[in-house]
Amino acid sequence: MARPPVKRTRQDGGSAAGARAVRWINNLTHTKGEWAGQPFHLRPWQEQIIRRLFGTLRTDGRRQYRTCYVEIPRKNGKTELASAIALYMLMGDREAGAEVYGAAVDIEQASLAFNVAAQMLRNDPELAASCEIIASRKRIIHHASGSVYRAIPADAPGAHGFNASAIIGDELHAWPNREFWDVLMTSTGARPQPLSFVITTAGYDRKSICWELHRYAEQVRDGLLADPTFLPILFGAEEKADWLDEGIWAEANPALGDFRSLEEMRVAAQRATDIPAQQNVFRRLYLCQWTGQANRAIDMAAWDRCAGPANLDDLLGHVCFAGLDLATKEDIAALVLVFPSETGELTVIPRFWIPEDNMHERAKRHNVPYDVWVRDGLIATTPGNIIDFEFIRKEINALHTQVEIREIAYDPWGAVHLATQLTEDGFTAVPFRQGMASMAAPTKELLAMITAGRIAHGGHPVLRWMADNFSVHQDAAGNLKPDKASSKDKIDGVVALIMGLDRAGRHAEAPAPLVSVLG
Repeated sequence: MARPPVKRTRQDGGSAAGARAVRWINNLTHTKGEWAGQPFHLRPWQEQIIRRLFGTLRTDGRRQYRTCYVEIPRKNGKTELASAIALYMLMGDREAGAEVYGAAVDIEQASLAFNVAAQMLRNDPELAASCEIIASRKRIIHHASGSVYRAIPADAPGAHGFNASAIIGDELHAWPNREFWDVLMTSTGARPQPLSFVITTAGYDRKSICWELHRYAEQVRDGLLADPTFLPILFGAEEKADWLDEGIWAEANPALGDFRSLEEMRVAAQRATDIPAQQNVFRRLYLCQWTGQANRAIDMAAWDRCAGPANLDDLLGHVCFAGLDLATKEDIAALVLVFPSETGELTVIPRFWIPEDNMHERAKRHNVPYDVWVRDGLIATTPGNIIDFEFIRKEINALHTQVEIREIAYDPWGAVHLATQLTEDGFTAVPFRQGMASMAAPTKELLAMITAGRIAHGGHPVLRWMADNFSVHQDAAGNLKPDKASSKDKIDGVVALIMGLDRAGRHAEAPAPLVSVLG
């Protein structure tokens, strides 16, 4: 839910400095669409930001705020507001030799605000006459003050030599690492009242500098941290808010019903409802909800509706097909048993293993409750500090005394030796490569079965966690396959499920005893 941008911070909204900044920006003009050429006319919520940012002063008359972090959904005038502030810092801040940097992940993104700023100048003959616009180099020079505005990408050469008076950080969530941010921030040290103005939508990478600033902004806003130099402006929905609630939309989007189209949001929401992979995109860009991965492949509401009975004791003697995804040093080894039924529904029983010796260290380092899951019997540990494949072999053989494991699909990468041993034990082990050719059809089938409620997984917490992490790669033809690199955390169980589902689908005529255990 959106929080009022004035909460828990001192403000001098009526000061001459704040009023001057508002007047200066209101003399600019819009550059696009139906508003092109018209006076900027800050909306009340925009004016409140400007008055607070430039009008809250220290006792020595300098600005109090050195960093302003604005998180706001797209289509709320983000680029034009950032461009207006950049021009004010270039020409209206009375800083001799100002260096204003419009920074973004690449020059194309950085050019968006630069191009708007350049057009604002062109729309005003008086301002245009005082500046030189060098479009080819993405620079604007204000000759009277000897100041310059530059659009720069994250890999800009010479950044260590900057003497920045203002930094306009655009779409910080997309920056590849924190190095560029640190370089820019340390470049402001010689300025009497520098300003770092970040304006971004939400992201999904919780190891990024943007997530770090997002969390810092929340703590300052909520009074948990005292930092009088940091101004948090957070528009967005709470993490668990209903992303289809139009009331939530209005709270997160201050321009909704003004210059932000409600109709366009409704179309995008319907698309995200129909295509689960679009849900995270909608939540991040339209509601500023931080998500776990770039594209959500599994609708978790649909997944939770599939938490029907799935108990091994109810399936004794039944036929199943297994997917086996073995662990690297940091992964979880996963075996998923897939039990088909006469009605075409599936019951899923997962088994997981991690090394015993580094369980507590991994839990602490990754903030994942491995130790709790082990205590509750949801994950088993193998001796030592790496996965013991012999331990897993014995457990698979033990399971085979309870159910008939017809086939085991395995990723040949690193699993050939265990697969050979299982074959010697009498199992049919089938290599299953992880490329698009093998993965596309069963991945699509799994997503369809989840949506249709034709799978029962018993609500297993570890498998649910992996389903929530699950992200997919899509090729030009629309085919999907699991994408471990872009998933927010481990997805081994879902990968094993897909492999088991594939084998079950190839043997749809599997004989009785098969019963549906779905409620």
